[in-house]
Amino acid sequence: MTTTDHSRHQAHGGHADHDPVHGGHGGHDKHAGHDPEVFRRLFWWNLVLAVPVLVFSDQIQEWFGYSIGGASATWVAPVIGTVVYVWGGKPFLAGGVAEVRNRQPGMMLLIALAITVAYGSSLAASLGWGDLDFWWELAALIVVMLLGHWQEMKAIGQAQGALAALAELLPDTAERVTGDTIEEVTIAALVVDDVVLVRPGGRVPADGVIVEGRAAFDESMITGESRPVTRGDGDHVVAGTVSADSSVRVRIDAVGDDTALAGIQRLVADAQSSQSKAQALADRAAGVLFYVATGAAVITLVAWLLAGNGAEGVIRTVTVLVIACPHALGLAIPLVISISTATSARAGILVKDRLALERMRTVDAVLFDKTGTLTKGNHAVVDHAAADGWDRDPVLALAAAVEADSEHPIARAIVTAADNTGAVPVASELTALTGRGVQGTVDGHQIAVGGPALLEHLDTAQPDELSPTIEQWRRAGSSVLYVVRDGTVIGALTLADEIRPESRLAIDALHKRGKQVVLITGDAQQVADSVATELGIDEVFAEVLPHDKDTKVAELQNRGLTVAMVGDGVNDAPALARADVGIAIGAGTDVAIESAGVVLASSDPRSVTGIIDLSKATYTKMIQNLVWATAYNLMAIPIAAGVFAFAGLTLPPAAAAVAMSTSTMIVAANAQLLRRLDLRPEPLPDPEPATAAAVN
Repeated sequence: MTTTDHSRHQAHGGHADHDPVHGGHGGHDKHAGHDPEVFRRLFWWNLVLAVPVLVFSDQIQEWFGYSIGGASATWVAPVIGTVVYVWGGKPFLAGGVAEVRNRQPGMMLLIALAITVAYGSSLAASLGWGDLDFWWELAALIVVMLLGHWQEMKAIGQAQGALAALAELLPDTAERVTGDTIEEVTIAALVVDDVVLVRPGGRVPADGVIVEGRAAFDESMITGESRPVTRGDGDHVVAGTVSADSSVRVRIDAVGDDTALAGIQRLVADAQSSQSKAQALADRAAGVLFYVATGAAVITLVAWLLAGNGAEGVIRTVTVLVIACPHALGLAIPLVISISTATSARAGILVKDRLALERMRTVDAVLFDKTGTLTKGNHAVVDHAAADGWDRDPVLALAAAVEADSEHPIARAIVTAADNTGAVPVASELTALTGRGVQGTVDGHQIAVGGPALLEHLDTAQPDELSPTIEQWRRAGSSVLYVVRDGTVIGALTLADEIRPESRLAIDALHKRGKQVVLITGDAQQVADSVATELGIDEVFAEVLPHDKDTKVAELQNRGLTVAMVGDGVNDAPALARADVGIAIGAGTDVAIESAGVVLASSDPRSVTGIIDLSKATYTKMIQNLVWATAYNLMAIPIAAGVFAFAGLTLPPAAAAVAMSTSTMIVAANAQLLRRLDLRPEPLPDPEPATAAAVN
């Protein structure tokens, strides 16, 4: 069966101009009012109406050996059967008319033809024009098709429930802070720059920045990451995430359609509505099957008429039209699309382009941007050393003392590293040495921190005992800072862009899947080589300017490789667009990157392997469903036509409806197996000492 926009029908209860699951196939929604609840009611009411039709049927009476006399009894089946045809058959009749108007005949027209032929011949018989009475078969046929359609709409609705689930992440109200008062307001009443209070266990009502407080946030519903993430003053938080342990105050910077959650909803909806190659194949197959079925029906009728059995000919014709309805074929791809995009969204993998997901299974090489993708994009102290007579940690503490008041990223990194090793003393008389570093007074001693220019400024040199260590740092492309006390170098430290702990696991997983891994960066060659060695990367493009990254993608493609590019979606936009599959790491906020086909809501590069696994599983389910649905219809048509009647093998119309619905349910059940696919990366082990990639 075909599918429809479940959520839009629930909201409006009528026709949709665009079918998000079929990608607009047919131009208009093929099914009027295709809400599962509508079909549930239609099924049960028509089942009740079908009972007297069966009870008063002459054939049923003959089978079970009873008789209901009276002139009025002969009109029970025609009258109630007409109601069933008009009321229960209305969705199929309306769908058939729409297909004729759109000049795209398909499954709904086949159903409409089948029930109309059965109704016309039965009505003629009741009026005395022939003896082809199919009232009970007609009633049973419509009831069975309503049941199958109801179950299909339930399955589609469950798959598309990802959108509803995302909407439910938002609270109904928020606590807005105005001066010293706190008032409860609706989410719709919030505007940019409002400050809201988020209590422990409460959800963030809109995107914003924490202005007071610190808390661990459960962001799993947005990023797919299971561990809570600590957020404090100045950190950005996303609507729908949960404060796990403390109260915070958040200044709103995005509301409504501008929030990350709304962006995710749009991506899921767009992915479920986008057309794929497999869907296009299914649509063409459904169209071809219509002509095959109608041709077979005409041949069947003519053959039985020539054989002198017109009544059997009509029965066989109706049966052919019913069994050939490509309901399973229509459901084969859309349901897989809906379930795969819903499953991926729950894991923080947001598919914008169905074709990108289909291509991901064929990717040969994955090209990673370094900064912000394989690394955190933040400075971190990788190592520190002390001159003779000094210990390493006190040297680091002195460096942190003079950097404590600075907001520079390097200063923040030094202070953070020192906080993890012990107490940091207080410095006074702080002075910035432009282009050289910073200095201050600690316990009466002048402490200075800076690079080689600082040593020149102070006319001092590094101790010989530090030279081997510093030379090793420099060979790796690391930046070196010196710690000077009263004009004498007492130690040194090196900072770098910290490699994500997940990166090595991601590279290993890609290698296990037979993928080549390539690194691209604007950093110096020795920096890139250091990262590649640390992570086990196969090839490196270094010192590449942002606007030249797309040429490197083209270079890989010219070698015959299918390339996936992973970047942050800003400077990497041309490369993302050039790649066969563009994957943007969005960290839960950058979910509207136009140049990427897939957006990772989290910053975990291991999600790339999840896309590959999803691509393979989705493609497999599509092909399985297409093969089953097509073969089923083609094999069933000869049986329905009565080709094997000589051997006593025939198929009544109602039985054909049951068989057709059974095929549909098999396809639906097969697609549901995608829900078992777990795309979420395993939790990381306890943190180990950081490794890092050098920064120029």
